[in-house]
Amino acid sequence: MTINVSTSTNRHNRDAYTAHSPGKIILSGEHSVLYGCPALAMAVAQYTEVSFTPQSPGESIKTAFENLSSGEIYPLKLLGNLKKTLDDRFDMFKKGDLEVHKILSRPDDLAVYTLASLLIEGQKANTSSLPGLGGYKNLPYPGKLSSKSDIKIGSGFGSSAAVVAATTILFEHLLNRHKSLEERYERVRFCERLKHGKSGPIDAATVVHGGLIKCDEHGPRSLQYAQNCSLSDTHYWYWALLGVPESSTGECVEHVRRHHGKDAGLWDGFMQCTNAFTEAISSGLDPKKAIEENSHLLSHIGVVPQSAQDFFTHIKKFGGVGKICGAGTIAGEGAGAVLIYNEDPDAMRASMQDYPNIRWDSLKMANSGASIGFAPKASL
Repeated sequence: MTINVSTSTNRHNRDAYTAHSPGKIILSGEHSVLYGCPALAMAVAQYTEVSFTPQSPGESIKTAFENLSSGEIYPLKLLGNLKKTLDDRFDMFKKGDLEVHKILSRPDDLAVYTLASLLIEGQKANTSSLPGLGGYKNLPYPGKLSSKSDIKIGSGFGSSAAVVAATTILFEHLLNRHKSLEERYERVRFCERLKHGKSGPIDAATVVHGGLIKCDEHGPRSLQYAQNCSLSDTHYWYWALLGVPESSTGECVEHVRRHHGKDAGLWDGFMQCTNAFTEAISSGLDPKKAIEENSHLLSHIGVVPQSAQDFFTHIKKFGGVGKICGAGTIAGEGAGAVLIYNEDPDAMRASMQDYPNIRWDSLKMANSGASIGFAPKASL
């Protein structure tokens, strides 16, 4: 197969082609979005880049994913087998015969599965397979599939969705088979289900579209915020990383399903909280109450470790409020990404002096979603 791609997509190496995707942070609705409740998320200006470098002779895709693995080799002729194996494992998970963290054998499997799903025809209609873009005659040229990222893995910043989105748009471009935003969103969501077991719409929609996204009964859509809304003021909104959670997203999702999945009143509370948060952003009102209520609900379902609760208590002494922004954890004290709102930049800096080892920064929105080419210079 010949790949015809403009070399303008790479500024340095005419044989390497690159796409990028922003990360995301959930403002409100984590977990509850899986139970039909609305969720509100923002694409953040932290990015993953995925590149493909053709290499000949060869018969494999070689991976080199920074901060993820030491690399793997995937024979081209076995991509179909890989996809079928992972689809079968997902079906076993749905039946309760396999734990969610055992669906993927290697960290690199998710990106290569994404490539395979773009290439291979779907199987029987009653399986979890998604129709691809062609048959085995369209296998890609052998080469190296690599990535680099400033999105912290496994911490609630949407690292897996970003990898899938960047890989998807990269090979759409390489194969000259461009898809609409809606089709790309569906594919990212489909592929990411292998990572989390049950993939809600919010991560995929946010990294594909960029900006501020709300998901509700009408599906995902871009949300406009008031001109006087402080969300556009990076001196009010911050993120911090409270360690890497010991539990995977899939494990947390499964834990919440078992213990709270049928609690309609709980999910109604989450819905009201997210709607209040949305109203605050849309109208330029104070979001503190909604943030605190969201944090309380997440603590109730058991995904906020004590260390994070103590951190939020500390932040409040300086006039701020905070909440976790991902699946959280059901083991250990690492809480992943958290959102902080504080109208006083000096007070925010003072509050963090007692936590010198915690990485934190202003929250910056990425207005665009996954795109061909390099990430903005301010990132990687």
